[in-house]
Amino acid sequence: MTYEEILRELASLPPEGQKEVAEFISSLHERYSCPVATDSNGCNLSDLGFIGMWRDREDMHDSAAWVKNLREHEWGK
Repeated sequence: MTYEEILRELASLPPEGQKEVAEFISSLHERYSCPVATDSNGCNLSDLGFIGMWRDREDMHDSAAWVKNLREHEWGK
């Protein structure tokens, strides 16, 4: 369906139906929006709570080595 077809279908709905469509679109924006948008490329991840939550762990200073060790231990590779 093209944008023009969507707009035509929307315009053919009664005002109550148009309002429902607008509310649905608004709920989709809330559902799929990033909590801290910085620009059109995405989010400012450093502002999210889970970033850096393990920064004080001594065993994870070299995260690549930590993941490699974990994989070798769990999967024997």
